[in-house]
Amino acid sequence: MSMRRTTMRDEVTPMLPPRERDPYIAWRPPFPEPPFERGHTALLVVDMQYLDAHWDYSMCRKIRDAGFERELLYYKDRLDLIVPNIRRLQNAFRTAGLEVMHARIQSMTGDGRDRGPSHKRLGHFAAPQSRDAEILDDLKPASDEMVFSKTAGSVFSSTNIEYVLRNLEIRTLVATGVVTTGCVHTAVTEAADRGFSVALVEDGCAALTEELHRASIRILRDVYAKIMRTEDVLARIAAISSGAP
Repeated sequence: MSMRRTTMRDEVTPMLPPRERDPYIAWRPPFPEPPFERGHTALLVVDMQYLDAHWDYSMCRKIRDAGFERELLYYKDRLDLIVPNIRRLQNAFRTAGLEVMHARIQSMTGDGRDRGPSHKRLGHFAAPQSRDAEILDDLKPASDEMVFSKTAGSVFSSTNIEYVLRNLEIRTLVATGVVTTGCVHTAVTEAADRGFSVALVEDGCAALTEELHRASIRILRDVYAKIMRTEDVLARIAAISSGAP
């Protein structure tokens, strides 16, 4: 069965072993549910931009030109899945009056000389005002939503997002975006290490291959984040909107 068709709520099975049979986490204390509270919960959308989240642009084009178009079809299918899911989450957060934040790769200079060493080595580059730097039209920021431009994998190490989150009194981050094994993974681990509660939306993020996505989800599950589905998060946000405890 394809992972995309999984609809179970409490476990991202059959993608992962049940918690009680996973030697990585079975022996650990129960992982706390992230609190979803009005005024203290934010949605973080990571790198959903043309550079790396669109079939016809930079990263996907490079991978296809290297002869891996067939292997990349998984990622294309995942993008077709996660973009509508992220849009639904954005709409729900906005309706509930909760913060929606965006992280994207973009240098300050046209030649990218300000990029971090890792991005220089990997060839990750999106110049200011370039199409690659733009967030997908379907997921564009609304109103005065904050966009954090970064030149490293982690939005925490290369922007002032932590300072802003503290100013906003955000305690719980709901993470989505691409790629699961890279910029999403580092955002989740660094947020958790800084004391934020994190919910990672499994069907709201994607890696280049199913194996990589599964590995990252397994590493993060009940150690750095509570793994949730879009429908579960929407239910929690609806409860906030209705005033339910």
